[in-house]
Amino acid sequence: MIDIEKIRADFPILNEKVNGKSLVYFDNAATSQKPQVVIDSIVDYYTRINANIHRGVHTLSQVATDAYEQARSTVQKHFNAKKSFEVILTAGTTHSINIVATGFTDLLHAEDEIIVSALEHHSNIVPWQMLCERTGAVLKVIPFNETGELQMDVYDSLLSDKTKLVFANHISNALGTINPIQEIIDKAHAVGAAVLIDGAQACPHIKPDVQAMDVDFYVVSAHKLCGPTGVGVLYGKEEWLNKLPPYQGGGEMIETVTFEKTTYAGLPHKFEAGTPNIAGGIAFGVALDYMNGVGFENIAAYEDELLQYGTEKLLEIEGVKIYGTSEKKAAVISFNLQGVHPFDVGSILDKLGVAVRTGHHCAQPIMNYFEIPGTVRASFAFYNTKKEIDVFIDAVKKAKIMLS
Repeated sequence: MIDIEKIRADFPILNEKVNGKSLVYFDNAATSQKPQVVIDSIVDYYTRINANIHRGVHTLSQVATDAYEQARSTVQKHFNAKKSFEVILTAGTTHSINIVATGFTDLLHAEDEIIVSALEHHSNIVPWQMLCERTGAVLKVIPFNETGELQMDVYDSLLSDKTKLVFANHISNALGTINPIQEIIDKAHAVGAAVLIDGAQACPHIKPDVQAMDVDFYVVSAHKLCGPTGVGVLYGKEEWLNKLPPYQGGGEMIETVTFEKTTYAGLPHKFEAGTPNIAGGIAFGVALDYMNGVGFENIAAYEDELLQYGTEKLLEIEGVKIYGTSEKKAAVISFNLQGVHPFDVGSILDKLGVAVRTGHHCAQPIMNYFEIPGTVRASFAFYNTKKEIDVFIDAVKKAKIMLS
């Protein structure tokens, strides 16, 4: 069970006023809010520790290193990675994807094929297009239907012995669709292809088990999980991470350096050049502990309740069209008011204290499919309430009156 009042008390920003109104924050798919314990951990690091990691013999450096590596262990446990060095701490999902995309430059050949779903965020499209330009590989796309579900029969027809890589998001950021990633993974492996799953939108709602999924790469951003910005995770199977070359050169990722030859460090340091976001990494571990304290089963059940309630109330408004009506959905509602630009709706909602996202949500192919410029997206988190949804619904009704 969710003790909503206790949870809301943990998030100081929820007491803020926006344009004289109590904040209703429904832009959680863009970034989640942070509980006080996460904020405190960042302040504590800079107040008491603030030293570089892995390099110093002095006490503060050792304390910082221990805290940072403990965070890595927390991530490993959370995602059930087999080994801690399979967890690469990055700057976020986009950074993680680019590490893999760049690493495959020398592993792909002309006429090799890679497959991506049409429901992807631009960060899981553009790096693969760039990879194809570098290598001559061919990019193929799994289409989706009117409900926002991938056409898996077409996926079957795209797979062949030429397929080397497959990419899909676990949950669509634009529509909320929960994709059949286990089927995607299993069928890709059957033809010898590796799979990368973008878990940025899934991880706030569910707790993935990377070993159970048998996924080759799984990528995440901390800021979607009540953690800080500028921190993320690239999980990769040990054998794949060993095949990929370093993404960047610099300190920390080396074993030895001479002007004649440099040898690289082992995992995970091979992919962690330079001084990382130490405070952010530590805070990410704190955020995962916090969310596990709430319980992901509790989070999923409560957010589904919010989704059903919000969908029902929104559809009572004449002229509302919801995009993404998959049977399996996360707590995201993408919609438009008939004849009204989503930006105008979002602007009026903001004046009424309601924060939503408008636009194409970095998923232009989805908007092109529906032949719309974008949507209004309301995305819920476990600290939101039905009362806030009522405020949101009233705001949409007022926007409709003002803009009709």
